[in-house]
Amino acid sequence: MASTDYDIAICGAGPVGMALALLLAARGAPASRIALIDARPLEQANRDPRSLALSWGSRQILDEIGAWPLPSDPIHEIHVSRRGHFGRTLIDRKEYDLPALGYVTRYGALVAVLAAALARTGVAMLRPLQVTSSMERSDSVELRCADGSALTAALMVQAEGGVFSEQDARSVRRDYRQTALIAHVTVSEPLPHRAFERFTEEGPLALLPQDGGYSLVWCAGPATASRLYALSDADFLAELGAAFGSRLGRFTGVTPRVSYPLGLNAHAAASARTVAIGNAAQTLHPVAGQGLNLGLRDAAVLARFLARGIAPDTLLRFVQERQSDRSLTISVTDTMARIFASASDGAPSQAALGLSLAFFDTVAPARRLLAEQMLYGRR
Repeated sequence: MASTDYDIAICGAGPVGMALALLLAARGAPASRIALIDARPLEQANRDPRSLALSWGSRQILDEIGAWPLPSDPIHEIHVSRRGHFGRTLIDRKEYDLPALGYVTRYGALVAVLAAALARTGVAMLRPLQVTSSMERSDSVELRCADGSALTAALMVQAEGGVFSEQDARSVRRDYRQTALIAHVTVSEPLPHRAFERFTEEGPLALLPQDGGYSLVWCAGPATASRLYALSDADFLAELGAAFGSRLGRFTGVTPRVSYPLGLNAHAAASARTVAIGNAAQTLHPVAGQGLNLGLRDAAVLARFLARGIAPDTLLRFVQERQSDRSLTISVTDTMARIFASASDGAPSQAALGLSLAFFDTVAPARRLLAEQMLYGRR
């Protein structure tokens, strides 16, 4: 093997990239030979207020690398329903003998705990540093940076904000013609530790218990989302109440709203020296909240492969190993997203979704299969 600055360069020090570095160190990789590179200063990442949903399986991964406990709100039940139509299901932690189905935390809180764990390992933290290009050679990868510097590594892992190849047949891109509205809301009658996924005419509406209220993700068509975004707080809360119903009483408060367009990017390719995980490999619709959890499973499996040694086909075998979990998770989220992006209310596809909710609620083995995929995935 050629002499390089590092054995593994991880581009992207978000939760997935940081978790990968910790998993590699836990499996015996020399920490000083791992570089974690990110364009954002750590202080800026620590202030990021975005809410994240962690599955029980993700908590297990974080536990393994010394990144648990962290500030979070546990989810004991998940109520899934369809507005104004037949069909609902309830997933309860008691059915699976777990202390929680998952947890709601903030991006900054998770990054802070991961950074503290990394500080104890000796992993090289190169931030703020922006990688502008890379060149793969037969025995190494050269990374060129915005400040004019360059470094070499035996392997490069793209862990955040990947660039997708238009020519690669395995790349999937889809615009759902939906926009997500994000905010934190308060209600008059909260139900502690219960999360809600409510399917409306234009997309899912999720409420995750957090900080005494709920983290809201409301997906709708661009025109509807623009209208909702422009409403006064009072009018927005009134429309939210009409869309969600009265299970939580009245919606009483909302923080400033943030919006962003929704789509699917999935890119399963790898080479002998480079591979993508997390958001660089797949950016999912937020329905079911599986994006970060899928990325953490990517990191866990890749660390296991690299702990066995770096061979010419290591990264290709990793992609093959991850194909089943990735394909199933992407298919579930993509199918639900497309039903509401392309079908009118009352269409057969929407009716079928309502029937499937009733099926999962009444047939325990089917509900368990769905829940276990969301809780653990395949790693």
